[in-house]
Amino acid sequence: MEGKLMQRHFKFRCLSFHRSFCATLLRSNLSEFTPQNTQFYYSTIATSSSSNSPWFPFIRTAIARTDLLCGKSVHALILTHGHTTSDRFLTNNLINMYSKCGDLHFARQLFDEMPQRDLVTWNSILAAYATNSDSNSGNVEEGFHLFRLLVRSCDASLTKMTFAPVLKLCLMSSYVWASECVHGYSVKIGLESEVFISGALVNIYIKFGKVKEARVMFDDMAEYDRDVVLWNVMLKAYVKMGFQEDAFHFLSEFRKSEVVCPDIGSLQCVLSEFPENNDTNMKNYKDQLLAYAIKLSWTDEEVSNVVSWNKIMSRYCQFGDHSSAIKCFLDMNRFNVKHDDVTFIVSLATVVPLNDLKLGEQIHGMSFKLGLCIHVNVSNSLINMYSKIGCLTSSSRVFYEMDETDVVSWNSIINNYVQSGLIEESFDLYIEMLRGGLKPDHFTLASVLRSCSSFSRGSYLNLTQQIHVHAMKNGLDGDTFVSTTLVDSYSRNGKLEEAEFLFVNRDRFDLGSCNAMMFGYINSGDIHKACELFTLMHKNGENPDEITLATMAKACAFLVSLKSGKQVHGYAFKLGVDQDLYLSSSLLDMYIKCGDMEDAHQVFDEIQYPDEVSWTSMISGCVENSDENRAFVIYHKMRQSGVLPDEYTFATLIKACSYSTALEQGRQIHANAIKSNCGGDAYVSTSLIDFYAKCGNIDESYSLFKRTHVHNIVVWNAMLVGLAQYGHGKEALDLFNDLKSNANLMPDRVTFIGVLSACSHSGLISEAYVYFDSMVRDYGIKPEIEHYSCLVDALGRGGLVKEAESLITTMPFEASSSMYRALLGACRVQGDMETGKRVATKLLELEPFDSSAYVLLSNIYAASNQWSKVADARKTMISKNVKKDPGFSWINIKSKDHVFVVDDRSHPQWEKICIKIEDLMKLIKEDGYVPDTDFVLLDVEEEEKVRSLYFHSEKLAIAFGLLTMESALVVIIGEPESVKRMSWFSKTISSPYCFQWTDSQRWTHENMLKMEIQLAIHTDSKRADRLRSVYASKEAAESGHVEIKRIEFLGSRKS
Repeated sequence: MEGKLMQRHFKFRCLSFHRSFCATLLRSNLSEFTPQNTQFYYSTIATSSSSNSPWFPFIRTAIARTDLLCGKSVHALILTHGHTTSDRFLTNNLINMYSKCGDLHFARQLFDEMPQRDLVTWNSILAAYATNSDSNSGNVEEGFHLFRLLVRSCDASLTKMTFAPVLKLCLMSSYVWASECVHGYSVKIGLESEVFISGALVNIYIKFGKVKEARVMFDDMAEYDRDVVLWNVMLKAYVKMGFQEDAFHFLSEFRKSEVVCPDIGSLQCVLSEFPENNDTNMKNYKDQLLAYAIKLSWTDEEVSNVVSWNKIMSRYCQFGDHSSAIKCFLDMNRFNVKHDDVTFIVSLATVVPLNDLKLGEQIHGMSFKLGLCIHVNVSNSLINMYSKIGCLTSSSRVFYEMDETDVVSWNSIINNYVQSGLIEESFDLYIEMLRGGLKPDHFTLASVLRSCSSFSRGSYLNLTQQIHVHAMKNGLDGDTFVSTTLVDSYSRNGKLEEAEFLFVNRDRFDLGSCNAMMFGYINSGDIHKACELFTLMHKNGENPDEITLATMAKACAFLVSLKSGKQVHGYAFKLGVDQDLYLSSSLLDMYIKCGDMEDAHQVFDEIQYPDEVSWTSMISGCVENSDENRAFVIYHKMRQSGVLPDEYTFATLIKACSYSTALEQGRQIHANAIKSNCGGDAYVSTSLIDFYAKCGNIDESYSLFKRTHVHNIVVWNAMLVGLAQYGHGKEALDLFNDLKSNANLMPDRVTFIGVLSACSHSGLISEAYVYFDSMVRDYGIKPEIEHYSCLVDALGRGGLVKEAESLITTMPFEASSSMYRALLGACRVQGDMETGKRVATKLLELEPFDSSAYVLLSNIYAASNQWSKVADARKTMISKNVKKDPGFSWINIKSKDHVFVVDDRSHPQWEKICIKIEDLMKLIKEDGYVPDTDFVLLDVEEEEKVRSLYFHSEKLAIAFGLLTMESALVVIIGEPESVKRMSWFSKTISSPYCFQWTDSQRWTHENMLKMEIQLAIHTDSKRADRLRSVYASKEAAESGHVEIKRIEFLGSRKS
């Protein structure tokens, strides 16, 4: 009774499982997955109630196509026809089907449901575990558990088919004991002599480093069972483990074998398994073993056989030993072996990794001498070699000298032109290929489509569409290369809808197309769609590659999303691709754009061999984040590493020099750029013109502008803005007129910023309005806030502060804090207290913690002697915890900056600096200098005001420079009036090459040349005695003295 209940319970469980299984699987569309003769089999099944045979074609189809959904559908139909797991033959086939289709879960479920199992069933489930397991999953242990159950429960004798999956599990696992147990059991039941089992055990023991056990197993095998593969496995193990003597003896035994002899694979073992180190003994051992292997492997007849030589050269190339391949090529001449076309094809393949153009030319000459270069395959190899080495001319010459060409020839030369940036020429070759009657293949179309992607958006969209049509007509649109490049080309040309259509309608997932689609989204500014595609790809279980992650790093850089960027970096680290150069460069750029220079430096330091792009990115990042000194340090490291800077590197370094006003360092970079043939580059020329202008050296900037062969609008703008900023308004406007009349260039928004700035700094208010109207009327340029800022600045400098205030309120933009700040400064100069209060109120609304607003307002009060209001302004600053950064000056001496603030007593040479200042003050007082105490906005006695002017930061920096060296650069950062406050002192040593100086309003005054000459005699009498005057001034020429110690005052700017 109890047995019947158990049987009914078992049947109920089976029936429940079958019903739920059928209900799930019959929802799928079986007709989509069955073979073409489905109707025939269905009719057979309908008329058959007991035969199992109609189901096997369906099962075989699912296995052949590894189509799990098809297999499940077949299984569902089998169940609906009443078949259960009691049918062992059919269930064994289903277990095998699920195993081959990768669904171990269903295979095991069927196995567990079977009431009776035979040896085939056990073999099938063990094979399923061996096929669908890896070393990291728990399936290996479960497979061993099943094998133990089999040993305990199965009455039938086990066969080698049972041991095959178990031995595979042993090979996957890290359990030596499991292998030994299986070995022991095979001995117990008498199967250890089976070739398959003994050979597998040799491999397993070698994997676990047990070479002695493997050798015992090897020696116990019958000689006719030890094939050449097994001999090579043992040889490889000896070489890999470093057992030198054993390797020699084993190789000797190998040669003496009467059944097999060493082949080319034996030499592979010797080549591939040597450990990579620089040990001299190991190298000698390798050379001896190689020579011995070659000697044993080749007969006298084989020595003169070119095929054997070609094989060994190919093996050398395959394992990356290209030097040995070339040595083998040279040895062929020594043994008088006649070369064939394969010899030259293989030898040319070694030239590219060795990057030896001279060697390639010698091989080319030898092939020409032997008359083998007329072979199409040899010529194709020559084209490929010259292309990859970078010799476009030589590859083109070989191509056009060919008597006969094939598709490979055309593909090589077209791809060479594309990679060299000769896009239009590559199209011409493609058209010529079509006219010649050759039919392009998928490589041809992919190369041409890549060139379409290289053009600016929309330039060659029509050609992309034509190639797309051609691909469809010839059935090539489904090719992975073609479809990926089509997606890339459409997306780069701004046709995202077409790219999306191609991407969505692909038969299967393709990582290349996914990368191209994401890049297209980013290129079109649709960053969020790129992120959504990456997320979808991750959800579907598709693993990205380094290109995918580099693209996502670029997206994070666009979004300035440091958190997302770090997640991408972590993902790359998890996948083990974080060391890829392209990905590292993208991560480096992302961290720089997000302002995280610490992580940027870490990524850069982890790049094993950074290229010029990585170095330049790092330098640029330091410059963008105001760390110019570190940028120069990285540049010197770049030169020391042997990587040569390019034009972008030099342009970035010059920008760094302009930011830090490092004139001498900038001149050195300029000289290096000329030596590297980058001095004439547009980027470098523009940066140099801007650099010299920002350093106050307008003459050198203008001279460089006249010499440059690059005449685009960017270069003209740099010169125009430079002239405008340093008060050369007339020259700037003359340059603008020259631009319109002679340069045939169209002014842009930056041009008019320079023009309006020139009018502002030169006091040309009415002219500024004329140019402003002309910009809109004649050139159709819509005014931006920068243009209005120039007008406001011009009105403020001209004393028209009320008009400037009116312009701010009526312009179509909300005024920026810098506009209000400039106007407030103008109110300070003009003493317009009423307007100053209103402007200060507006400025504090925008930036309530801006110290300059309070300082300027208090200065307005101080100029009117309203000291109580000055005190109120200071108290307000204190109550709001607003702190003013003190103005400071620095002087650069021998590439080191020395910084001074007002009355700075912390310098170790303070006493000497005070003495030097006293000497200079006596000198200029003798010539009529009277301190202008109006600029000392303090409520103190007149004597104290005079004293405060003595130790201004600029004076301290200049005095220290005169004490220290003959050449220095002084930069003043502080309030706008600092230049005017120091005019009598600084103008005498501001620049020995110009005869004009500018005050804080940038308007020109006469220079007191006599005082400059006196200072030159006083501070450098020895040099003055031996140098002749080059001044144009008559007084200077008569003085007979040229130059003071070069301490250049470079101007004033806000800290």
